[in-house]
Amino acid sequence: MSKPVDVGELRVGGYMLIEGEPCRIVDIAKSKPGKHGSAKARIVAIGVFDNQKRQFVKPVDLGAEVPIIDKRTGQVFAVNPTGIQIMDLETYEYLDAPFPNEEDVPKEKLTPGTEIEYWKILGRVKIVRAK
Repeated sequence: MSKPVDVGELRVGGYMLIEGEPCRIVDIAKSKPGKHGSAKARIVAIGVFDNQKRQFVKPVDLGAEVPIIDKRTGQVFAVNPTGIQIMDLETYEYLDAPFPNEEDVPKEKLTPGTEIEYWKILGRVKIVRAK
């Protein structure tokens, strides 16, 4: 799920969708309005799931999509060869998540019984940190 906002309301450190991929904004450069055009914003963002750098230029008064991030806590239930099985600590449902990047959370910390924080974005799951 996502919600529409104006490009002028986006801030560095926030999140937005670029080409259908949720991204964290790292840089915004706004130009002044000219004689024949409106002000434009050049936004540079890094993908949440793939760490790929993306950028685009859009008028400030046009719309953009901001993903709704569901931040939850869970517990590692099992470590499989393909990923990690998580049990949500509020709803007690089980989720499958891929292994996180080694610099975010080392694999040694992800043992059964470890409490973690994970994000659900657009139906995908990302492990953010181990507690």
